[in-house]
Amino acid sequence: MTATQNPPRTAGTAGAPRPPSRRRRATALAGREKLVLGLMLGIPSLLHIALVWVPALGSVALSFSSWDGIGGFGDIRWVGASNYVDIVTSYPRFWPAVRNNLLWLLFLLVVPTVVGLLLAVLLDRQLRFGRVYQSVLYLPMVLSLALVGFIWQLVYQPEQGLLNNVLGTAATDPVNWLGDPDINLYAVLVAAGWRHTGYIMLLYLAGLKAVDPALKEAAALDGANAWQTFFRVTFPVLKPVNVVVLVVTVIEGLRAFDIVYVINKGRNGLELLSVLVTDNIIGESSRIGWGSALAVVLLVISLGFIVTYLFQVFREEDPA
Repeated sequence: MTATQNPPRTAGTAGAPRPPSRRRRATALAGREKLVLGLMLGIPSLLHIALVWVPALGSVALSFSSWDGIGGFGDIRWVGASNYVDIVTSYPRFWPAVRNNLLWLLFLLVVPTVVGLLLAVLLDRQLRFGRVYQSVLYLPMVLSLALVGFIWQLVYQPEQGLLNNVLGTAATDPVNWLGDPDINLYAVLVAAGWRHTGYIMLLYLAGLKAVDPALKEAAALDGANAWQTFFRVTFPVLKPVNVVVLVVTVIEGLRAFDIVYVINKGRNGLELLSVLVTDNIIGESSRIGWGSALAVVLLVISLGFIVTYLFQVFREEDPA
């Protein structure tokens, strides 16, 4: 009878540990992914809450108080809604600032948006040197509003400015574009719109690149011309881009500060709510309560525009 012999073990395999199972490796990998995802979401969320929401809620609370910002928190005196009442009824710069902010917002919603969309449509046609045009038109957006203010001050100077010399009025009857309170706001709006147009152009250009060419081809086969194709096919597809443009423009219009502060510190016809907030919080008066109340008013105005529009957009997209 032949004895059954076990196969010999080689030296390389004897006593070698078994590799971990596939399920165990997948579980460990999923745990590491959750940890990394939690850190990537948690840390920015905590920073956002600490640097944005906590100061915002603190401003809301301080808007119901009277405090000069010098003493400790124990010197804060709660006054209720009297700050809001005083601002609306007895602060002569408030209503001009509200009017200027709304005019600023309306201008940015109309002029740079329309011009930016037109430039995006032209550049989407694969023009020669299109990349160069995009860079040149977007270049002002790279500049800060403060630097834009300095540049346009050189353009608007009465005697040596570019605009008056082009118009031929520099030597005879120079126009004081930034010193005349009847026209300086519109002059500054041109400068702000010059900077904002490039950003709007880039947003719409990215949206146009994402439009399915088959939609345009189908419209052309149905006999639609270029205008009909754009307004009935292309523009409705750009609805998400329109939402982004609206939100960006509202924020840009209501937070405008740098350019007017560089020109004349937001006075003599260039009053804005952001300037009033700065003047009351860190200015000579140092009225923290008034400045916080003005900041809350600015926040409410901005949220009013954004929330109303987003509510309408999402309601239209709701299948129910």
